[in-house]
Amino acid sequence: MIKKIRIGCASGFWGDTDIAAPQIVEKGDVDYLVFDYLSEVTMSILAGAKLKNSNKGYAIDFINHIGPLLKKIKQKKIKVISNAGGVNLDACKKALIDEAEKKNINLKIATVEGDDLIDCQDKLSKMNIKEIESEKSLPKNLLSINVYLGANPIKRALDLGADIVLTGRCVDSALALGPLMHEFKWGASELDHLASGSLVGHIIECGAQVTGGNFTDWESLNNFANIGFPVVEVEQNGDFIVTKPKGTGGMVNFGTVAEQLLYEIGDPKAYILPDVICDFTEVEITDLGKDRVHVTGAKGYAAPLFYKVSATYHNGFKSVATLVIGGQKAVKKAYSIGNSILKRVEYLFKKNNFSNFKKINLSVIGSDDIKDLKVTSGSNEVVMRLAVAHENKEALIIFSREIAQAATGMAPGVMNYLGGRPSISPLIKLYSFLINKNSINCSVNLDSIREKIKSNFIEHYEPILRSDFAILGQPDKSLDFEVPLIKLAYARSGDKGNHVNIGVISRKSDYFPFIKDSLNMDIIAKQLKNISKESILCWELPKIYGLNFLLKNCLDGGGMSSLLLDPQGKGYAQNFLNIKISVPESVYNEVICV
Repeated sequence: MIKKIRIGCASGFWGDTDIAAPQIVEKGDVDYLVFDYLSEVTMSILAGAKLKNSNKGYAIDFINHIGPLLKKIKQKKIKVISNAGGVNLDACKKALIDEAEKKNINLKIATVEGDDLIDCQDKLSKMNIKEIESEKSLPKNLLSINVYLGANPIKRALDLGADIVLTGRCVDSALALGPLMHEFKWGASELDHLASGSLVGHIIECGAQVTGGNFTDWESLNNFANIGFPVVEVEQNGDFIVTKPKGTGGMVNFGTVAEQLLYEIGDPKAYILPDVICDFTEVEITDLGKDRVHVTGAKGYAAPLFYKVSATYHNGFKSVATLVIGGQKAVKKAYSIGNSILKRVEYLFKKNNFSNFKKINLSVIGSDDIKDLKVTSGSNEVVMRLAVAHENKEALIIFSREIAQAATGMAPGVMNYLGGRPSISPLIKLYSFLINKNSINCSVNLDSIREKIKSNFIEHYEPILRSDFAILGQPDKSLDFEVPLIKLAYARSGDKGNHVNIGVISRKSDYFPFIKDSLNMDIIAKQLKNISKESILCWELPKIYGLNFLLKNCLDGGGMSSLLLDPQGKGYAQNFLNIKISVPESVYNEVICV
């Protein structure tokens, strides 16, 4: 009988739903349950929480999610892997032990240490570290510094008999790859298997995004209220099936899986992870029906000599004001009010010896402001959003006070202050760099065992050649018909730091040539606000008829640093889907009524 390992994911981010873990434990028939909570922004929040309270700094959601299920998890012999440890593994482990003791349950809980470098700032400052893209030196005011560890420590913790493995920062895919390395005895040289296991983790790491969440064809889904969370069945050779618990909402099909495959990656031939460099360009996705999709074809290259490290640092403060404005010419009123507030506040700054704002973003929700179309008429109800940044918190207090007067002293129609007077929050920036794996001391701790873990890499590593860019054409002027891209393709977008990734997958192979011709750099730059064609990269995935676009440096810093209305690029794909694609009459007639 072929051995298959079933892994379920019950959390794609810190704040995910409470329904997921019970659903998978009770209905998923899984061997492993993984929870993914961390992002760069989350790390800075947890670091701040630990500074205020030494017992905090981990994902408290994890304890709330898993606590009530511990008896069933023990009875069903489900093993649990999570990065919930954040920046305080010991506190997370203690909280979990306390929950287990309340239920008279004995669990072997391992922790993976070595990712947190916040106490190594002096050492790092002497290493002439440079940011990956900008080559800037290591900043001051650092809030968090965390290494993206790989799957090897998780695998070793399971080898030692752990029931639950808690990590700090590791690559999301490692939460699934670690158990697969343990179960199938995959070694560091079995690169295709490691790439396949990493793809398993990548497919499920965002929870319900692969089971219908954020799916292009969202209207075809049922029961978002009880959407199923992903379960994968993995074989020894790395092939796997994506599914979900029976009786749950959502959907698993070619489109949902293909969208997640391309989500938040850059070059699909060189998806760099600490355990392996993955080549996803030959991945095949086959819809088996009944919410079951088969995935195969990932290839692997030798792991890099370096870990990626993400640091966050304080870079001033920001505040966001939102006013609901109605009546005739509501959009024009909104811009008038926003600009008037800025002029008044800048006058008060000068009077109080403050410098001007570091950054400003004035947008009007309801006016197509995410594109370069500032409509001055149209909707009778809009939201003015005014986001600002300043190095001095006291200056933003002035800004916050001056919002209210817009209701009585500017254009008519201010109906509501969403959230009241705007709050002031730290502006957190991301700083990423590489560090030699030999510089990192990683260990697994289980009961009295404390074992150092060697880094997973090959000494004679040679970097792979990255794939060529996709060859895009020009719309065929002989074609008399146009249809929106959504009729021909699926698409999803997300952030890669300060970049936006947009994956586009043709619904049928016959449509792909028309998509490639019409989605050229000129058309994309024209469609999106503040995007130049020189900043757009694109790669092709021929086996799924997909294109992966990377729009560089368009998110105003991304994450908590950005003042944009869409700081993580989630809406870019939705904008893409409006682009007109030139097609022959036969294709037009085929899709226009769908």
